[in-house]
Amino acid sequence: MLNVPTLAKLQAEGKKPNVVFWVGCAGSFDDRAKKITKAFVKILNQTGTSFAVLGAEETCTGDPAKRAGNEFLFQMQALQNITTLNSYDVTKIVTTCPHCFNTLKNEYPELGGNYNVMHHTQFLKQLLKEETLTIEGGKFKGKRITFHDPCYLGRANNVYEAPRELIQKLDAELVEMKSCKSKGLCCGAGGAQMFKDAEAGDKEVNIERTEEALKTKPDIIAAACPFCNTMMTDGIKNKAQEGNTQVMDVAELIATANDL
Repeated sequence: MLNVPTLAKLQAEGKKPNVVFWVGCAGSFDDRAKKITKAFVKILNQTGTSFAVLGAEETCTGDPAKRAGNEFLFQMQALQNITTLNSYDVTKIVTTCPHCFNTLKNEYPELGGNYNVMHHTQFLKQLLKEETLTIEGGKFKGKRITFHDPCYLGRANNVYEAPRELIQKLDAELVEMKSCKSKGLCCGAGGAQMFKDAEAGDKEVNIERTEEALKTKPDIIAAACPFCNTMMTDGIKNKAQEGNTQVMDVAELIATANDL
């Protein structure tokens, strides 16, 4: 049974969590991304982290609206969230979505939303450093794992090492793609592209990226973004490699390793 308290419930009990877990639209509604949400919550519960979610009070950060050019809709969505977060006196937020992470961290402050925002790989790395989290590597010993850098985590916010450090704790072999870190290649979903049809061209971006990942002969393609996870999974299906290569979020890798 997953323990997922809401801010409203804790406030009614006179309590305040140390961190708010921002679930995001994908993590709330997409069946595949829900598994990432559950894996992360299991880790939060295992480590005794004091956290809460907004639940039904959480709405979209406004990232897709802003990327698609609708600044008015973005500001409406953002101001609604900021009003809610500030009413609970929220100071620290962690999210499994780099799009939410980037928007909350870099675009909310100018609208009055000032929070310490962390991506879940940064947060897990911190728990590891504090020795609150330990990672059992046995299940992935001898596995080849390649990490796909999400654009909004890597190139937009310069976070490259946190996910890699976590993967290396799995006793797996971390193999890098040709285009990685600051030279990483987009999965094809960023900038609201997730929600529109592809434009004319020779090849879908996610197929190009999947081909690059498969050149490393990985057992697992590790991701740290629900959009990237979807795009790389579609790429694996396109290449009929489902039986050979899995796509897993870093949180799922750790939860699996720890038998959660």
